[in-house]
Amino acid sequence: MEGPNLNASAQMTAISPSERDWPEVIRFLDANLRPNQSWSIADEYPTSLSLANRHNMRVIAAEGRILSHAVFRPMIIKTPIGVFKAAGIGSVVTAPNERGRGLSTTIIESCLEGAASADCDFAILWTDLFDFYRRMNFELAGSEVSVLLEQTTFLAAAQKTAGGFKSGLKFLDSNKIAPEALLRLYQSHTVSSHRSQDDIRLGLSIPKARVATAWDPQGRMAAYAVIGKGADLDGYIHEWGGSVSALLGLFQQLLETENRDLRLIAPAHSTGLLAKLKELGCQEHRGYLGMIRILKTDSLFSKLKRHARSIGIADLVLEADGDTYKFGFQNHIYQTDSERDLVQLLFGPEKPSQLGKIDPATAKVLDRVLPIPLWVWGWDSV
Repeated sequence: MEGPNLNASAQMTAISPSERDWPEVIRFLDANLRPNQSWSIADEYPTSLSLANRHNMRVIAAEGRILSHAVFRPMIIKTPIGVFKAAGIGSVVTAPNERGRGLSTTIIESCLEGAASADCDFAILWTDLFDFYRRMNFELAGSEVSVLLEQTTFLAAAQKTAGGFKSGLKFLDSNKIAPEALLRLYQSHTVSSHRSQDDIRLGLSIPKARVATAWDPQGRMAAYAVIGKGADLDGYIHEWGGSVSALLGLFQQLLETENRDLRLIAPAHSTGLLAKLKELGCQEHRGYLGMIRILKTDSLFSKLKRHARSIGIADLVLEADGDTYKFGFQNHIYQTDSERDLVQLLFGPEKPSQLGKIDPATAKVLDRVLPIPLWVWGWDSV
């Protein structure tokens, strides 16, 4: 059903744009977020900024003119703990001459209401405006590891290995590859969001996103890596998959052909690959995945307690009592009234035993369940 048009949003309320107004929304985003690019931002984010996701886009308009925009996209994320529904929020922008009026706050709160109505467990966004989003109970959480693949160091390590890391592999630098082959490797990740072959096909079409692949002697894709994404992430490998050995060969090939250093973005739970890169002398920096706000506390707690029972922990305490959150094990109960403290307890990056506020026996139990090993791969960012 057709939604209200832009002229209907005269009271500074956030609405979803109608299909008729969708092109004007994209023009607003291009003018404010990609003014000097030869492509549209809709090409860069083909799943979130699409007609199919229009009902999750929000605009504030007056007299037919767009003043502010934000979008959320629900994602189903598979983890060893359980399956979670997350809302990625992005493309938040207010026209320069309309800033300072609270429009961005209004439009983000509208996205959060929509995400909660869509049964999303939490929302995540990527920003450097930490104080602004903390006022809306977002907090830095989760883990991200950035590894410097220094050309000189990595290639020197490869030369010390018999045959180098590329032995037995063939390489292709092209986006014209079968989506199902790439999807097979992507689905082998222990943490990944649900994707279809059509989603992969859209990712392959993103401007400035280069896909490099490694193939074994039987003609099967053994590893892949995606460098760049539109106006961002130049020189960053933000998507990858395959065995550690095949990835090392692919990284060697990329460093030789690119003739520059590259950076790999990885989840902290990719322990095998990270350990091998560290052994090769690669430097890493550990940071946060993004800013997270919990939307469905009961749903999150229920999934975590279900996982705890599956590994033999029957007395895990995770519950909300009004504005107070209780957590612990058996009779050792702790509590906080801070949603931000709760976010970092559930998503890390530190384990509960590293927080220094929990007795060792209880922390040992909580460490078996928390933090949730969350990750959002580059093509899924919003």
